[in-house]
Amino acid sequence: MSEAAPTSNAVSDLGPIGIICGGGAFPVAVAEAARKSGRGVVLFPLKGFADDPRIATLPHEWIGIGMVGALMNGLRRRGCRQVVFVGIVMRPRMTQIRFDWTAVRLLPRFLKLLKGGDNHLLSGIGRIFEDQGFELLGAHQVAPSILVPEGVLGRIQPSAAELDDARLGMDVIRQLGPFDIGQGVVVARRHVLAVEAAEGTDLMLERCRALRSSGRVKLAERAGVLVKAPKPSQDRRMDLPSVGIKTIERAAEAGLAGVAVEAGGVIAVESEAMIKLADKHGLFLVGIAE
Repeated sequence: MSEAAPTSNAVSDLGPIGIICGGGAFPVAVAEAARKSGRGVVLFPLKGFADDPRIATLPHEWIGIGMVGALMNGLRRRGCRQVVFVGIVMRPRMTQIRFDWTAVRLLPRFLKLLKGGDNHLLSGIGRIFEDQGFELLGAHQVAPSILVPEGVLGRIQPSAAELDDARLGMDVIRQLGPFDIGQGVVVARRHVLAVEAAEGTDLMLERCRALRSSGRVKLAERAGVLVKAPKPSQDRRMDLPSVGIKTIERAAEAGLAGVAVEAGGVIAVESEAMIKLADKHGLFLVGIAE
């Protein structure tokens, strides 16, 4: 697969972007956007997490969790001064990690980072790479087209009451931000039904579905809004919230009326398919400016 020619000497001098890949389609989407802009890319998929078969069609080197020295050496050998972290990575157990000597040397620092929320952990990892001379870029900086724009994205229009629920959800995320708690909530009729924590969005929506099916929460069909937004103090280069086809499917199964996100603060791939699916299920999808 041939790489696009650099658009300028300045771009060429930057070298390829190193993309550390977790699970899902986002890493390849970011890589393709970088290539279209004239940048080379080298993917470093994480063993046990990266799962997109298209990775094999791009320059790549597989890296085990904990092999920090191998990753940094690979980045330097490939000329990658700029680095992007993107994709789904669940916190592994310590017994699942194979540390190389660089990781062992940094182990006290890593252990301190594990004592806190995801933003604390990811920001700390970012600082470690910056201390080693790498420049961190956000996935949205490399591929701005993956950001959800402002406005209603499908055929279904949210009601005034549903937009009010969405804004309440944004307020909840802002207020919980200092505690480094998740990036999503579910609100119905100004009642907070669920807050995302370590379980992630999918399991939070499954919990909402179970609450309704058990009668614990009594709502009309298609009521409630999933709200997603970054935490106020979040390092947006490391962990922007995301939505996708699975988000729409889970929201529909939970009986929600729609999904609202912070415009420019949430990423999505396969946007057209996601919007079509939302229309099919009768869910609204809206980006709200902050």
